[in-house]
Amino acid sequence: MAKRGDTKVVWSSTDGDLRKARDPTVKARLEGGGRVKVRRETAGRRGKAVTTVSNVPLDDDGLKVLAGRLKKRCGVGGSAKDGIIELQGDHRDAAVELLRADGYDVVLSGG
Repeated sequence: MAKRGDTKVVWSSTDGDLRKARDPTVKARLEGGGRVKVRRETAGRRGKAVTTVSNVPLDDDGLKVLAGRLKKRCGVGGSAKDGIIELQGDHRDAAVELLRADGYDVVLSGG
């Protein structure tokens, strides 16, 4: 039994079951529908180039699957976290090619 004053709202008439609430950043990413950005970054990596893919309208599981396909296509390592896919090395052209083939609106950004 809960102590008096120790209450937590579990259902809301506007949001439904709050126990199953998603992270708001995932919801914003899924509804974004903007352009997928592919860029080459070196900042904070001791001069090593990394290709990043952001603004992909997928949930975390879908992002990991896409990251796996990109890593396999480019033959490199990488990761998918916080809505951003990172590929080791400069693989912008291959990433753009694969993403456009999947039907995403892709734009190169940054340097």
